[in-house]
Amino acid sequence: MGVIKHKEQRVGIFIDAQNLYHSAKNLYGAKVNFGQVVKDILSGRKLVRAIAYVITTESGEEQGFFEALEKVGIETKTKDLQIFAGGAKKADWDVGLAVDAITMAPKIDAVIIVSGDGDYVPLVEYLQMNEGCQVEAVSFGKSTSSRLKEFVDDFTDLDVNAHRYLIGQSRFWKRS
Repeated sequence: MGVIKHKEQRVGIFIDAQNLYHSAKNLYGAKVNFGQVVKDILSGRKLVRAIAYVITTESGEEQGFFEALEKVGIETKTKDLQIFAGGAKKADWDVGLAVDAITMAPKIDAVIIVSGDGDYVPLVEYLQMNEGCQVEAVSFGKSTSSRLKEFVDDFTDLDVNAHRYLIGQSRFWKRS
Protein backbone atom coordinates (compact mmCIF):
# COMPACT_ATOMS: atom_id res chain seq x y z
CA MET A 1 0.00 0.00 0.00
CA GLY A 2 1.47 3.28 -1.06
CA VAL A 3 -0.07 5.87 1.23
CA ILE A 4 1.46 9.28 1.51
CA LYS A 5 2.43 10.52 4.95
CA HIS A 6 3.67 14.11 5.02
CA LYS A 7 4.55 16.44 7.89
CA GLU A 8 1.58 18.78 7.27
CA GLN A 9 -0.94 15.95 7.55
CA ARG A 10 -3.29 16.36 10.54
CA VAL A 11 -3.72 13.08 12.41
CA GLY A 12 -6.19 11.74 14.94
CA ILE A 13 -5.23 8.56 16.80
CA PHE A 14 -7.98 6.42 18.33
CA ILE A 15 -6.73 3.64 20.60
CA ASP A 16 -8.86 0.62 21.50
CA ALA A 17 -6.76 -0.04 24.60
CA GLN A 18 -8.50 -3.30 25.55
CA ASN A 19 -7.92 -4.78 22.10
CA LEU A 20 -4.20 -4.01 22.11
CA TYR A 21 -3.79 -4.99 25.76
CA HIS A 22 -5.32 -8.44 25.21
CA SER A 23 -3.35 -9.03 22.01
CA ALA A 24 -0.03 -8.21 23.71
CA LYS A 25 -0.92 -10.29 26.75
CA ASN A 26 -2.05 -13.33 24.74
CA LEU A 27 0.70 -13.23 22.11
CA TYR A 28 3.67 -12.11 24.20
CA GLY A 29 2.74 -12.17 27.88
CA ALA A 30 3.54 -8.46 27.96
CA LYS A 31 2.06 -4.98 28.15
CA VAL A 32 1.99 -2.37 25.38
CA ASN A 33 4.27 0.66 25.29
CA PHE A 34 1.55 3.00 23.99
CA GLY A 35 3.86 6.02 24.01
CA GLN A 36 6.24 4.33 21.59
CA VAL A 37 3.37 3.13 19.40
CA VAL A 38 1.97 6.68 19.09
CA LYS A 39 5.40 8.21 18.44
CA ASP A 40 6.19 5.74 15.65
CA ILE A 41 2.81 5.73 13.89
CA LEU A 42 2.67 9.50 13.86
CA SER A 43 5.65 9.45 11.46
CA GLY A 44 6.47 13.12 11.99
CA ARG A 45 2.95 14.29 11.16
CA LYS A 46 0.85 16.81 13.13
CA LEU A 47 -1.00 15.18 15.99
CA VAL A 48 -4.37 16.80 16.53
CA ARG A 49 -5.51 14.37 19.21
CA ALA A 50 -4.66 10.92 20.58
CA ILE A 51 -7.40 9.25 22.61
CA ALA A 52 -7.24 5.92 24.42
CA TYR A 53 -10.55 4.27 25.23
CA VAL A 54 -10.10 2.47 28.54
CA ILE A 55 -12.07 0.53 31.12
CA THR A 56 -12.21 1.21 34.85
CA THR A 57 -12.69 -1.54 37.41
CA GLU A 58 -13.94 -1.42 40.99
CA SER A 59 -10.42 -1.99 42.34
CA GLY A 60 -9.06 1.07 40.54
CA GLU A 61 -5.73 -0.69 39.85
CA GLU A 62 -5.62 0.78 36.35
CA GLN A 63 -5.21 4.38 37.60
CA GLY A 64 -1.41 4.25 37.19
CA PHE A 65 -1.86 3.11 33.60
CA PHE A 66 -4.19 6.04 32.88
CA GLU A 67 -1.67 8.48 34.36
CA ALA A 68 1.13 6.96 32.26
CA LEU A 69 -0.94 7.46 29.10
CA GLU A 70 -1.62 11.09 29.95
CA LYS A 71 2.10 11.70 30.65
CA VAL A 72 2.91 10.75 27.04
CA GLY A 73 0.15 12.98 25.66
CA ILE A 74 -2.62 10.42 25.24
CA GLU A 75 -6.02 11.56 26.46
CA THR A 76 -8.14 8.88 28.16
CA LYS A 77 -11.86 8.26 27.96
CA THR A 78 -13.08 5.85 30.59
CA LYS A 79 -16.04 3.55 30.93
CA ASP A 80 -16.91 1.30 33.85
CA LEU A 81 -16.61 -2.45 33.44
CA GLN A 82 -20.11 -3.93 33.31
CA ILE A 83 -20.65 -7.12 35.30
CA PHE A 84 -23.89 -8.98 34.60
CA ALA A 85 -25.93 -11.20 36.95
CA GLY A 86 -24.43 -14.42 35.57
CA GLY A 87 -20.91 -13.10 36.12
CA ALA A 88 -20.33 -12.18 32.47
CA LYS A 89 -18.24 -9.04 31.95
CA LYS A 90 -18.49 -6.52 29.13
CA ALA A 91 -16.20 -3.65 28.31
CA ASP A 92 -16.84 -2.23 24.88
CA TRP A 93 -15.83 1.14 23.45
CA ASP A 94 -16.38 0.44 19.72
CA VAL A 95 -19.30 2.84 19.31
CA GLY A 96 -17.65 5.61 21.35
CA LEU A 97 -14.44 5.37 19.34
CA ALA A 98 -16.41 5.39 16.06
CA VAL A 99 -18.48 8.44 17.05
CA ASP A 100 -15.34 10.37 18.05
CA ALA A 101 -13.55 9.46 14.79
CA ILE A 102 -16.56 10.58 12.72
CA THR A 103 -16.93 13.79 14.75
CA MET A 104 -13.25 14.67 14.36
CA ALA A 105 -12.95 13.61 10.70
CA PRO A 106 -13.57 17.11 9.25
CA LYS A 107 -10.63 18.44 11.28
CA ILE A 108 -8.08 15.77 10.33
CA ASP A 109 -6.56 14.24 7.21
CA ALA A 110 -5.68 10.82 8.59
CA VAL A 111 -7.47 8.63 11.12
CA ILE A 112 -5.37 5.99 12.83
CA ILE A 113 -7.30 3.23 14.53
CA VAL A 114 -5.10 1.36 16.98
CA SER A 115 -6.96 -1.95 17.05
CA GLY A 116 -7.21 -5.21 15.17
CA ASP A 117 -10.98 -5.46 15.55
CA GLY A 118 -12.85 -6.19 12.31
CA ASP A 119 -15.91 -4.42 13.72
CA TYR A 120 -14.26 -1.17 12.63
CA VAL A 121 -14.55 -1.98 8.88
CA PRO A 122 -17.82 0.00 8.43
CA LEU A 123 -16.17 2.96 10.18
CA VAL A 124 -13.16 2.71 7.86
CA GLU A 125 -15.41 2.69 4.79
CA TYR A 126 -17.45 5.64 6.05
CA LEU A 127 -14.38 7.76 6.82
CA GLN A 128 -12.83 7.01 3.43
CA MET A 129 -15.93 7.52 1.29
CA ASN A 130 -17.80 10.27 3.12
CA GLU A 131 -15.07 12.23 4.87
CA GLY A 132 -12.16 11.71 2.47
CA CYS A 133 -9.87 10.62 5.28
CA GLN A 134 -6.90 8.36 4.89
CA VAL A 135 -7.53 5.54 7.36
CA GLU A 136 -4.75 3.52 8.92
CA ALA A 137 -4.88 0.63 11.36
CA VAL A 138 -2.19 -0.39 13.81
CA SER A 139 -2.17 -3.66 15.72
CA PHE A 140 -0.44 -6.97 16.24
CA GLY A 141 -0.96 -8.64 12.87
CA LYS A 142 -1.39 -12.14 14.28
CA SER A 143 -4.53 -11.03 16.11
CA THR A 144 -5.88 -8.57 13.52
CA SER A 145 -8.95 -9.11 11.38
CA SER A 146 -7.98 -9.82 7.77
CA ARG A 147 -10.97 -7.72 6.67
CA LEU A 148 -9.67 -4.71 8.59
CA LYS A 149 -6.25 -5.09 6.95
CA GLU A 150 -7.95 -5.32 3.55
CA PHE A 151 -10.02 -2.14 3.91
CA VAL A 152 -7.60 0.34 5.52
CA ASP A 153 -5.30 2.50 3.42
CA ASP A 154 -2.29 1.37 5.46
CA PHE A 155 -1.70 -1.29 8.09
CA THR A 156 1.16 -1.21 10.58
CA ASP A 157 1.89 -4.66 11.99
CA LEU A 158 3.36 -4.32 15.49
CA ASP A 159 4.44 -7.98 15.33
CA VAL A 160 7.17 -7.01 12.84
CA ASN A 161 9.13 -5.21 15.56
CA ALA A 162 7.20 -6.41 18.63
CA HIS A 163 10.00 -5.92 21.18
CA ARG A 164 9.92 -2.19 20.39
CA TYR A 165 6.27 -1.93 21.47
CA LEU A 166 6.22 -4.22 24.50
CA ILE A 167 6.97 -3.72 28.17
CA GLY A 168 7.91 -6.66 30.40
CA GLN A 169 7.61 -9.37 27.79
CA SER A 170 8.39 -12.91 28.77
CA ARG A 171 11.80 -14.16 27.68
CA PHE A 172 10.00 -17.07 26.08
CA TRP A 173 7.39 -15.21 24.05
CA LYS A 174 6.04 -16.81 20.91
CA ARG A 175 7.76 -15.85 17.67
CA SER A 176 5.56 -17.83 15.29
